[in-house]
Amino acid sequence: MARSQAPPNGPESDSEMSSTPAPNTEVLADRDPGAQLKAQRRILPEFGVAVGPIACLANERARLQTLQWEHFDVKPMGATIGAELSGVDLTVELADPVVAEIRQALHDYKVIFFRDQPLSGAQHVAFARRFGELEVHPFIPGNSAHPELVRFEKSADVGGYENGWHHDVTWREEPSMGAVLHAISVPPTGGDTLFSDQCAAYDALDAETKSLLEGLTASHDFMQAFGAQVPPDRRDTTRNQYPVVQHPVVCTHPATGRKHLYVNVFFTTQINGLDHDQGHDLLRRLAQQATTLEYQCRFHWEDHSVAFWDNRAVQHYANSDYWPDVRIMERASIKGSAPTF
Repeated sequence: MARSQAPPNGPESDSEMSSTPAPNTEVLADRDPGAQLKAQRRILPEFGVAVGPIACLANERARLQTLQWEHFDVKPMGATIGAELSGVDLTVELADPVVAEIRQALHDYKVIFFRDQPLSGAQHVAFARRFGELEVHPFIPGNSAHPELVRFEKSADVGGYENGWHHDVTWREEPSMGAVLHAISVPPTGGDTLFSDQCAAYDALDAETKSLLEGLTASHDFMQAFGAQVPPDRRDTTRNQYPVVQHPVVCTHPATGRKHLYVNVFFTTQINGLDHDQGHDLLRRLAQQATTLEYQCRFHWEDHSVAFWDNRAVQHYANSDYWPDVRIMERASIKGSAPTF
């Protein structure tokens, strides 16, 4: 049944509502509250929440808007992160100039996306291998035919636990440079993945914090997330194979030269050289930087979508809001080098 509506000149008509001011209301200001901020952030003191423009994004945002590409079209997503590429077919062997331009787009946008790419396992591996040697993950099962492909097959019996901000495999001495994730089958709703620009997260820190972070390292350990995957009789052997490693808290990206944060709640256990409480508070604060919406982009998956992210410059967060539906993804991870100051 159609909803009844008030007559055009009735008491609820738009014209009467817009022309009649609320009783006992006096407008005390003659300008937008944001005019007091300009390019400055303001802290709401009771809860320590910052509001206002994040001015450090402006230059990078403007630079990205000037980029032009020869071999594909680009639709930018976030202010400084993320772009959807169209006009390129990942199922075929790409010419070297196309691969080089995709690599450049990855460095610029930090995560790039492709739609309608029905990759076989062999095609997925072949594409990812154009960017470097591939890893085999010791703690997550792979595709039976292609061990380089980690397989995430979620269902009513297998929950999605990747819903925390993290870089992948920072517990390695040489963590992944990047990862190529292919959606094989996804639910109609839910399961989006978010990415957070860790260059922006560093840039936004105040000068005092940047000074404090100079030269600091943090410890990274697989046991925090994957300890339960190791049989008790293999603990010592696995620990010897994957010892606790130390990486700079702030790294310099080897391709772009930009500084970025490199700590995360999944694998970073402590900041070295600080007492426990100070280190814990600082680690929590730095990890929290990833949650700032202005540093993020969000990708809604469809079957045969592909995401390719720079595992150094971004953290990611896989929404786990689709249980008990089935979501099947496969990921190829590209070996990187040891992070440096």
